Amino acid sequence: MGKKRILIIGGGLAGLTLGYFLKNKGIRSFIFEKEKNYGGLCSSSKLDGFTFDFSGHLLHFRRQSTLYLVKKLLGRNLKEIRRKAYVYFGGQFIPYPFQANLCYLPKKVYRECLNDFIDAQKDNYGKIYNGNFLEWINQKFGSGIANNFLIPYNVKFWKVPLDELVYKGIDRYIYVPSLREVISDSCKNEPVGYNAFFFYPKKGGIEELVKAFAMNIDHVYTDCEVKEVDISTRKIMFKNGNKEKFDILVSTIPLPELNKIIMGLPKNITSLFKKLRWVSIYNLNLGLNRKIFPRWHWIYYHQKELPFFRIGFYHNFSSNLVPSSKGSLYIEISYNSDNPIDKKNIISIVNNSLKSIGFWEKGLDICSVDIKDIKYGYPICDINYQRVRGEIINYFTKKNIILCGRYGSWQYLSMEDTIFESNKVAELIYKYM
Repeated sequence: MGKKRILIIGGGLAGLTLGYFLKNKGIRSFIFEKEKNYGGLCSSSKLDGFTFDFSGHLLHFRRQSTLYLVKKLLGRNLKEIRRKAYVYFGGQFIPYPFQANLCYLPKKVYRECLNDFIDAQKDNYGKIYNGNFLEWINQKFGSGIANNFLIPYNVKFWKVPLDELVYKGIDRYIYVPSLREVISDSCKNEPVGYNAFFFYPKKGGIEELVKAFAMNIDHVYTDCEVKEVDISTRKIMFKNGNKEKFDILVSTIPLPELNKIIMGLPKNITSLFKKLRWVSIYNLNLGLNRKIFPRWHWIYYHQKELPFFRIGFYHNFSSNLVPSSKGSLYIEISYNSDNPIDKKNIISIVNNSLKSIGFWEKGLDICSVDIKDIKYGYPICDINYQRVRGEIINYFTKKNIILCGRYGSWQYLSMEDTIFESNKVAELIYKYM
């Protein structure tokens, strides 16, 4: 259909799903990935018999249409899992989400959180929240829940003061319990929230998802790093010397990287790129000589003195990710330019921190180490975010360049959201063919 040449930069989840949806509409596209393998952050690596992802990559579905598609592609290699997650608090493990399981807290903390939540509900009933993220947390949950968990955890994660962030977008991932749930003194530990249940491949790691999409696409080229994009001639130059012309270009690479390869950007646009902010994730994957925390999926750590904000257990997603009787986990540490980490000594720092909280069991040994340093972990939605992002998108749209995906369009998106957005972009391109 149509004679327009569609090029896609980036062969991660966004690029591959876009190629898939375009093909289903009869539109041919060409995908170029700079690495030797496609998949991006949805890749999986194999080491010493262990399969490691780029940190915890789990599928959560809000839309039946996306769930149906993934089930269709992965077939029997997909299982649904009931979440079992915890918050480390006061030397104990409180079921996640913290704000819906107050009855597990020490009595003094429980009363503080409960009373403040009730007061917040009364004081802010019917109010519209137009403030920053810090105000939203306090207004929705009260100072007890805010100060005991939500504020320290989010400051630790985002690495910026919370009053610099807008709450819209982030609030989708934070469960707000009803008054009845909070008041209840019966500790049921029922899974609630958007990730109460999740899906994961039975075999092969999360890259099985991108493989399934790629199998249905004709033109995916790896080891093709873009050197320059000339908007005036609509031509791409690759570092291997090849050139390609386009009518429509879709970029799924991290937005800050696009600024480095586009030729002749006006100063007002390059100045906008300088205002983009993000938090990086240092992902430490460990293979263990045996399984630990049976059936647990992940644990949140809000304590300032601990370097990591979350630890997850691959072997509880699928036993096929580890050799027989062995275990594996991922440790996540966030950082940015203002809050760097000591990467040379980070393993020993993490190890000492785990020992300090009694995490390491007697006889537990590390038998494999896999490090993934994710520069662009999460876009930071500060007060300039909507304006800056909007102006950048508008400029490139006029130049027949579409930004797509979590990193391409610079949004806090889940994998399901990314698939959904790629479908919308495919529909947009279809209208112009």
